[in-house]
Amino acid sequence: MNILFVHQNMPGQYREMVQWLAAQKQHQIYFLTQRQKPPSFEGVETRIYKTHRRPAKDAYGLSKVWEECSANGYGAILAARQIEAKEGFKPDIIIGHVGWGELTFFKELWADVPIIGFFEYYYSATGGPVGFDPDDTVSEQAPFMMHARNAVPVMNLQTVDKGVSPTLWQRNRFPSSFHDKLYVSHDGIRTDLLKPKPTVKLPLGRLGRELTRQDEVVTYVTRNLEHTRGFHIFMRALPEILAARPNARVLVLGGNDVSYGSKVATPGGLRAEMEAEVGDRVDWDRVHFLGQVPYGDYQRIIQVSRCHIYLTMPFVLSWSLLESMSMGATVVASDVAPVREAITHNETGLLVDFFDPAALAAQVVEVLEKPKAYEHLGKAARQHVIENYDFLTKCLPEHIAEINALVPAGKQIEIP
Repeated sequence: MNILFVHQNMPGQYREMVQWLAAQKQHQIYFLTQRQKPPSFEGVETRIYKTHRRPAKDAYGLSKVWEECSANGYGAILAARQIEAKEGFKPDIIIGHVGWGELTFFKELWADVPIIGFFEYYYSATGGPVGFDPDDTVSEQAPFMMHARNAVPVMNLQTVDKGVSPTLWQRNRFPSSFHDKLYVSHDGIRTDLLKPKPTVKLPLGRLGRELTRQDEVVTYVTRNLEHTRGFHIFMRALPEILAARPNARVLVLGGNDVSYGSKVATPGGLRAEMEAEVGDRVDWDRVHFLGQVPYGDYQRIIQVSRCHIYLTMPFVLSWSLLESMSMGATVVASDVAPVREAITHNETGLLVDFFDPAALAAQVVEVLEKPKAYEHLGKAARQHVIENYDFLTKCLPEHIAEINALVPAGKQIEIP
């Protein structure tokens, strides 16, 4: 089969699928992306497309996102035309993310080629991170700006033959009129590779020795240290955690940029702002900001953790939560709807009020103090991920079934 993946930041949600399909050595696979230095996968032809234009800085706010996304879509089409004209490649199916507009015009190029689109998030001024924190001011324009962003998924609902959302919460963000066209299946977690490792050892330069499972290690992981992922709540809980557990060490992973929401005005970002707020109430010798680390190091950090903290406002669920659960971590997480889809309190993890750093600290301290009393949660969490989110046995078969339903019998994908 000829398969075209489209994602502006390759591989995006298709990290596992594209590599699995390439490993079968039965398909011709192209990946169209804006990423200037994309990863290289054996058996995958990567082609970079350029957006057709950028909106002006003073472009009208309500249509600015659509202008940018439609330019992405046309840029992707121009690149696809070149691939067909110069390389003779025409896909049997197109799989891509709808959020940046890249898929919007593919039916105008190849009307007969089926498309499966990834529907990640439907914007509104209620029910998500906007207005969730009562201390955050929501402008009177916010509802209109949020809804204007939905021009892209609304148009792409007519473009795709089938859509997918990774969780029920994300699917249910979309109006009910979308639901018949959307199936729910996660991208998939490699539980066969992401396992607990009781013998794990983690070198820590400042400490001068390796950390092991015998150490009281607290972990917090996010792409960037920001409000949406609760970094400010985490930092406000630190003084009590470190005071109550004098041997605890805290490992923080994440960059100092912003992935979601607005940047703070403080030079040095939210990290600098929160360091100033908690000040000398924190023993900084026991807090290790590790930035963004290689994937193997990230695994060892989670494997050595006695208590893993996952915080988020109501927003898309991070891979890191499910990966941590797969590695058997005892997770203390924010009690919000998307997290409750993955964690049942006192069964597969522990949930606390997002806005209560004292409750967060108390729960983490108890886990550190009584690890045996809570180790069953990590085991149950791993089993839950295996049963509901495993890539090879759960998610991959669901995605392949949806692909096969759209292509002729002679081109269908077989799972060994």
